[in-house]
Amino acid sequence: MAKCTGQTLLNTLQIRADYSVKPAGLAWRSNTFFIVATVTIALFTDLFLYSLFVPILPYMLQDRVGLPDSRVQSNVSGLLAAYAGASVICSPIAGILADRMSTRQAPFLLGLLALLGATVLLFVGSTLPVLIVARVLQGISGAFVWTIGLALCLETVGPNNLGKTIGTIFSFISVGTLCAPLVGGVLYDKAGYPGVFGIAFVILAIDFILRLFVIEKKVARKYEVDDPDSVSDLDATQQDGTQDEEQQNDDDENQPLLVTKEDDHAAFKLSENQPRIARLIPILPCLGDTRLLTAFLVALIQATLLGSFDATIPTVGQEYFRFGSLKAGMLFLPLGTFDLLLGPVFGWCVDRYGTKVVAVGAYGYLVPVLILLRLPHPGGKDQILLYGGLLGLCGIGLAATSAPSVVEAGVVVQKYYEHNPEFFGPGGPYAQLYGFNSMVYSAGLTLGPELAGQLKQVIGYGNMNLVLGIICAATAALCLAFIGGKPWVSTKRKS
Repeated sequence: MAKCTGQTLLNTLQIRADYSVKPAGLAWRSNTFFIVATVTIALFTDLFLYSLFVPILPYMLQDRVGLPDSRVQSNVSGLLAAYAGASVICSPIAGILADRMSTRQAPFLLGLLALLGATVLLFVGSTLPVLIVARVLQGISGAFVWTIGLALCLETVGPNNLGKTIGTIFSFISVGTLCAPLVGGVLYDKAGYPGVFGIAFVILAIDFILRLFVIEKKVARKYEVDDPDSVSDLDATQQDGTQDEEQQNDDDENQPLLVTKEDDHAAFKLSENQPRIARLIPILPCLGDTRLLTAFLVALIQATLLGSFDATIPTVGQEYFRFGSLKAGMLFLPLGTFDLLLGPVFGWCVDRYGTKVVAVGAYGYLVPVLILLRLPHPGGKDQILLYGGLLGLCGIGLAATSAPSVVEAGVVVQKYYEHNPEFFGPGGPYAQLYGFNSMVYSAGLTLGPELAGQLKQVIGYGNMNLVLGIICAATAALCLAFIGGKPWVSTKRKS
């Protein structure tokens, strides 16, 4: 009895896997909602802690490090870029590790430990090198959480529901981007650094508990070999066959009229003579696909825009309106509100109407809105309202940029997997895919602050946004040409 109780405890904590002894709470810990909620909280924590320090970074550099005002903007951009640069390097590594491991929980927890270390260093650090190391650790954490979280999400809900799931997740985690700068500004203003880092450690504790408890569906099924019906809500995995069949029927009805199944097979069938590195990293042969590359481009530009906002909004608040940390944080409020409200709507639109319509519409819409950001100038209440309103309009466009990249990349790689199952193996290369997606996204977070910071200093804030508008116009054109298939091929849809 004692041995059984001890084994149950080890299985409950997932320290040891004995599939003859069920861990406590197997049903709810492998529940679809709980898994998606855990991934959501993990992504929320990463974004929240990333954004929590954005409005106070200028003050940390001035108060702790003692930098003069002339060096603050460049070093703020550098600290934001350090996070993203580390994530660029580590994201593919996280994907490869995740696909080779039997469970995703270990690297998921490893990422959280890196985030804990980063938060401690930010709390105690008083020199620029220490702050840089802290942001690098945050980037490593972000690489693991985004790569593994998105792969786990796809495995849990299946490709049919990925669009609205991603849209809902991104709308919720946008609360991190929305609230963190405001919360950071308020706490710094009222309670100083202890208040800011206190809430950070509380959120880390909640995230750790959830990640420790979650049990993947493929792991849960191993405990249920003799009694599969006793685990509730394994729909996403138990019904894979039915979902795949229904998805295939939908795909047949949505196939371009000028494209045959033979053409589809020829487009996605890989040569059997693949180099050794491609067999070690199976996602590599897929990277020549223009649709996949365009999906990565969408993620790159989305992150570039977010990084540019993070790097410039606090300093614009200081320079234009003489805002402190609290009011500078409040400028993020209109930007994130529409992202929060409209994320699920645009995710549903991706599932219903495809990635092309949403992606082209989003980036085309952002062109005039970004150009209009040339209008605000230093002034009083009227200029503050104008700037906040335009940031809100930007939030609408940003809400529509989240789902198309993730869904399009998943659809393309799924087609390669369907036509080359032996090459990719039973698990597929999905963690590697989202590792590369995270790498590209992080590259955008690296590029955005540096690009925006340099352009703002050289040509001014208004002209900086004009350049971003031109980039969005080019992105919309590429999405029209490549994402979701060719635009001139007629398709039929279910009535």
